[in-house]
Amino acid sequence: MGISFGSINSGLPKDIVQQLVAAEKIPLQKMNEKKDKINSKKALLNDLTQRVENLKGNIYANKGDRSFRELMINVSGEGITANVDKNIAEPGSYQIEVVQLATKSSAISNGVEDKDNTYLGVGYITYELPNGDEKEIYVDQEHSSLAGVAKLINKDAENGMRANVVNSGDGSDEPWKLIISLEETGDDNKAIFPNLYLVDGEVDVWFDAHRDAQDAKVKLDGFEIELPTNQATELIPGVTLDLKKAKPGEELTIEVSEDVGKIATKMQDIIKSINDVLSFIKEQNAMDETTDTSRTLGGDITLQTIESRVRNAMFSTIKTDFGPRRIGDLGVTFQRNGLIQLDEQKFKVALEKNYKEVSQIIAGTYTIENGKNKGFVDNLEDVVKGALKRPSGTLTARNEGLNSQIKQIDRRIESKQRQIEQKERVLKAKFARLEETISKIKSQGSGLAGMTGGGFNPVQQLG
Repeated sequence: MGISFGSINSGLPKDIVQQLVAAEKIPLQKMNEKKDKINSKKALLNDLTQRVENLKGNIYANKGDRSFRELMINVSGEGITANVDKNIAEPGSYQIEVVQLATKSSAISNGVEDKDNTYLGVGYITYELPNGDEKEIYVDQEHSSLAGVAKLINKDAENGMRANVVNSGDGSDEPWKLIISLEETGDDNKAIFPNLYLVDGEVDVWFDAHRDAQDAKVKLDGFEIELPTNQATELIPGVTLDLKKAKPGEELTIEVSEDVGKIATKMQDIIKSINDVLSFIKEQNAMDETTDTSRTLGGDITLQTIESRVRNAMFSTIKTDFGPRRIGDLGVTFQRNGLIQLDEQKFKVALEKNYKEVSQIIAGTYTIENGKNKGFVDNLEDVVKGALKRPSGTLTARNEGLNSQIKQIDRRIESKQRQIEQKERVLKAKFARLEETISKIKSQGSGLAGMTGGGFNPVQQLG
């Protein structure tokens, strides 16, 4: 419990210590206010840093010709679907004719009355795989039905076959048949289908018909090529073709070209990331007589440096195989409001006219003599690195500077709080002693007054 005293004896205010301590805390309030202002600046700086990080992400997503490029593929008719890998494919036009599709070896049995209950007998299923290996499966009484035989075949994961029991729907008394197919297509996957050696069954079962495996056949620009499957990944570099239907005599055109729309969208994303940075700088620098610059970054050298570097990147000359160029040649320009804008139509026209030139302006070029000739994205990367590099980057150093100021204030606040706590203890002790002393003097004065008949006031005598 703390010591309490008041005006009863000393005549001093009851909260004299609190008043004195409150006066001592005024510098603390000022330090906290200053710290709060620095934190406001730090929050704004973090906002700007995140915007620059977003710009960095867009830069690295489009750094280099292959990253920036987008390709599209068109097929002139039906029967083929196609996908393109932009990292491998090159623009071009090709003529494709699907002569025949690849098929699997398959066979179908004669029919039985019931797939589950017609007893076929016990014995063996023997077959030869495409590689010449011979195998056999034992059929016991439990599996002596069409469904049971199919289950045994499908249970063997190494035989390369799959069995299905189907209802032929032919209206006969024996509609259930067994179809066995190889899993792989192509001439190299032909197999000698199983022989059934089953005895003591209700009916005899044999394979009634079969179909041999065959390769797919296509004509590429007039020349016939055989494929083991209905998917072609090596006919056209970077293009995967899925053959869906054979149409002998019908030639389809496959066109690989730059996807102008997607590339323009990627460019717009880069411009948006740049404008996110510039708009922040513009907002911070929009100051008037009421602006509290102690809480904002208005006029901060950090903003000026970044904005200047972005402008330099915009106006830098870029070496290309077609001569010196600037990003403005592609329709990217500064507006009166301080932001940049992409003339998308001009950009698309440039792409359609000469993609290689556009690519070199954006992504730069490599030469044996000079190494990398930087493009627009490379120049932006330099801006980002200059801002985010540790520990000397513009934003990084500014952030560390603010952190250092906050740490200094925290140390001063901690020291001042210790001083105030110590002073409060000393003041309480002093005023407690004063209260005690005055109380004793008053007691003594009362005693003297009683002895002399009154009229003696020792406190007044002290004055």
